[in-house]
Amino acid sequence: MSRANKQLSKQLITLARKSGGSFKTVSDRARIASRLAESMLKLNIQIRDVSNIKTNHVELYIKSRQSENISKRTMQNEMAAIRAIFTTAGRTKLADPNHERLSNSALGLSGASRDGSKVAISDERYHAALVHIREKDEGVATAMQLARYLGLRTEEAIQSAKSLKTWRQALNKGDERIRIVFGTKGGRPRDTTIVERDKVIRAVNDAIKYADKHNGRLVDKPSLHSAIDRYRNTLKDAGLTGKESPHSLRYAYSREATEYHMEKGLSRKEAEAMVSMDLGHGDGRGHYVSRVYNRVGNDEF
Repeated sequence: MSRANKQLSKQLITLARKSGGSFKTVSDRARIASRLAESMLKLNIQIRDVSNIKTNHVELYIKSRQSENISKRTMQNEMAAIRAIFTTAGRTKLADPNHERLSNSALGLSGASRDGSKVAISDERYHAALVHIREKDEGVATAMQLARYLGLRTEEAIQSAKSLKTWRQALNKGDERIRIVFGTKGGRPRDTTIVERDKVIRAVNDAIKYADKHNGRLVDKPSLHSAIDRYRNTLKDAGLTGKESPHSLRYAYSREATEYHMEKGLSRKEAEAMVSMDLGHGDGRGHYVSRVYNRVGNDEF
């Protein structure tokens, strides 16, 4: 890589990290920033600074990615990351999602479904995977239990070690919700409904017992990044991939939480709005929970 491209790559990655978001979002965005700089090199575009990036450079990047048969959803995510980088860099015109040449529609990226391809994991599949994972790494197993019964994202499950004793106090007091603080998307704390109280109590107690013996951690690795890798790889080795990725644990929680809220007297729309908040999507995303997490296709389990 030329000196100019190295300089551009370093700058883009720095901007990607400054653009905020969850650990995974920042990590993915930094990877896209690096790929964009590499693409400039392959296209023989010698640029030292993000201020020199032009509309046609982005168009060429997108065309090169499309030639690799990358899905529309992935390309939409990449453009969202690039827009975030441009926004942080002050390139607001290029960052405009309605740009006449760089909008998703103009780039041929519109029309992809956001419905996702995951399904809610069945109890049978979950318990079989849990047995396998417990033999490999008991700490990962404890984090997985918390993810399943509280609808946690991967980073939230791993960082939950910092909140376990607070959660135990809330459970002992009979609280109906517990506060998720660490690892949340955008750093936004939320209150999550306790659906299966006995299972949550057991999962929290198991996690406290493990963390107390392992440096206060559930996944005993030197960095958050390596802990996330360990967690994901261990679940993958247990067969939790594709439709049954770690996210399928959140799908299972979502369906149970929806039924729980409806049993409390809420309509389905109200229940799904509540679950949207339980999952950290906000109260205006009930339709998203309905379409993605609770969609009829999940009934194949």
